[in-house]
Amino acid sequence: MGESPDFISDLPQSIIENILTRLSIRDAIRTSVLSSKWRYKWSTLTDLVFDEKCVSPANDRCVVETSLVRFITGVLLLHQGPIHKFQLSTSFLQCRPDIDQWLLFLSRNGIKELVLELGEGEFRVPSCLFNCLKLTRLELCHCEFDPPQYFKGFSSLKSLNLHQILVGPEVIESLISGCPLLEFLSLSYFDSLVLSISAPNLMYLYLDGEFKDIFLENTPKLVAISVSMYMHEDVTDFEQSSDYNLVKFLGGVPLLEKLVGYIYFTKYLSIGDDPGRLPITYIHLKTIELYQVSFEDANEILVLLRLVTHSPNLKELKVSASPIQLFPLEEEGFDLFERDYFDYKLPSLETVKITDVSGIRNELEFIRFLLGTSPVLETVIVSSSLIDKEAKMDMVIELLRYPRVSPRAQFLFLQD
Repeated sequence: MGESPDFISDLPQSIIENILTRLSIRDAIRTSVLSSKWRYKWSTLTDLVFDEKCVSPANDRCVVETSLVRFITGVLLLHQGPIHKFQLSTSFLQCRPDIDQWLLFLSRNGIKELVLELGEGEFRVPSCLFNCLKLTRLELCHCEFDPPQYFKGFSSLKSLNLHQILVGPEVIESLISGCPLLEFLSLSYFDSLVLSISAPNLMYLYLDGEFKDIFLENTPKLVAISVSMYMHEDVTDFEQSSDYNLVKFLGGVPLLEKLVGYIYFTKYLSIGDDPGRLPITYIHLKTIELYQVSFEDANEILVLLRLVTHSPNLKELKVSASPIQLFPLEEEGFDLFERDYFDYKLPSLETVKITDVSGIRNELEFIRFLLGTSPVLETVIVSSSLIDKEAKMDMVIELLRYPRVSPRAQFLFLQD
């Protein structure tokens, strides 16, 4: 009786490669035991992803660290051909000379995607990284980043993600401007940073940190922006100038489709001298999300109104109100809704969600404004921060009395 056919070994190379790419690197190496034909199939994988799961768990940190170093070194020594992606996500390796050796090896093997997510430590990116000129994606976490003087940028880089990196602001600006093909940029956990961004092909921008000021100098292709801005004490933490931050930050992004702002972003945009009508119309903007907007601050309300009324194709609006102050601002100057804003129309707005409503006048007037200017509005979702049930019911009754230009507009009140 003849031997049964070995279907696993006789699979087409393309199917074998497809199987291996769907496995973790540890499981891919284990396929070596299937047959002699499979023994080194894994060694030509172009994408290598490492984490603590690559080795057996142990209570002793040093044991895990040593095992992981040996595993990664062994994989690289046996690997054949180019390596397009190398990802290391671990808190065990913080500052090891082994990482420098791995990066040197990768710099000679055509690396295109590099992700280093290390634990908090003092790892300094070695100079060989700056010779990886084929990089299209770079993500660094908990590193010191200090390029050599000869470095002019990554000419092929399209995605850059820096998280809690020790680096000077001038270095970041130089790095960004030295990546002419950059499409995705994420910067997080930076302190007291004044940042200028020049990236003509940038499409997606994510910022999270204590930014004192931000200049979008040359970003005409941006379609999505998400910003979280923090400050220690008050608005004086931001750079003060007569230039209107709303125009300075969003005046050169005509293709913007989605805008998300957290914490003090609306406060930041409100700084400066209001020029009146904005010099730009956001015809592509479909979604606006602004969180912790102070409806006691006339300047923040004005930012909100400016954005909404200059986005004729806006479909979705989400706003959360910041907690009311112990000593509310004086009522004078709160005549924003008595101006000509009701002459505007929001012809495409379908969904509104407003959370943490405390029932103050300007919150309710803003909702009334939306109801009176949105002919295709369908859903208005409201949640309140009021604890008193009677006060909350009074607010609901008042909102239900407001006229609506859309016959389909319905309120949905959420319980906390």
